[in-house]
Amino acid sequence: MAKIVSIHSFHGGTGKSNTAANLAALMALAGKRVGIVDADVQSPDIHVLFNLEEDEFDKSITDYLCGKCAIEEAAYDCSRALQLDGEAAVASAGLYLVPSSIRAGDIARVLCEGYDVNLLSDGLRHLARCQNLDYLLVVTPPGLSGETLVSITISDVLVVILRPDRQDYQGTAVTVDVARKLEVPRLLVVVNKVLPRYDLKAVGQAVARTYDAEVAGVLPLSEDVIGLASGGIFALRYPDHPLTQRYRDIAAKLMAV
Repeated sequence: MAKIVSIHSFHGGTGKSNTAANLAALMALAGKRVGIVDADVQSPDIHVLFNLEEDEFDKSITDYLCGKCAIEEAAYDCSRALQLDGEAAVASAGLYLVPSSIRAGDIARVLCEGYDVNLLSDGLRHLARCQNLDYLLVVTPPGLSGETLVSITISDVLVVILRPDRQDYQGTAVTVDVARKLEVPRLLVVVNKVLPRYDLKAVGQAVARTYDAEVAGVLPLSEDVIGLASGGIFALRYPDHPLTQRYRDIAAKLMAV
């Protein structure tokens, strides 16, 4: 049975999509069948990281939520993206992306009319079964909306991403409290965009004390990430980079679930 992993942050701009894409790719390279769903229907962006152009997908999670298609019809095989230094991906790897619509009309419709959040829950479980997934990563909208709460409720693991910023610290405290009340089986915290001059180990220890939670990783702010400008998945483009090893460590903790 697939493990559902929700990737969440209380505020936008934490690097949630990049982190999720890197983790999904590395888990797939480890031979797992992985799905990743862009459930942030108001600000879709993960398809860009997988170099999936607008004309390459005509169905999305938005279409499923609006009753226009089955969720499996919106799942695109992105295993072709799993290449390291031009080498072919491992044969057993499987990576499926369910993007969110980038059509202005679809986004406006969701914003104005909303959707049945229970449909999201049913769809995620169905997708995991029909694609025979080992892990399904769900990238949630920031904050605490009905959609986010549904994702958190059905999760086996909740990964909360924050920056070393006072606003993020306060918002994350709310998310952690809600997750515990919802009895999420496992909670992991990832600190992202930490200035390299900081002591990364000390940052992780401080965050762990603050939330009484396991810190899965502390990711430094990298000029190489900024330079890539969302032009691909960092861990695949820079497999030997120290940051990629930190992503691998987090992925290993998820696969230990």
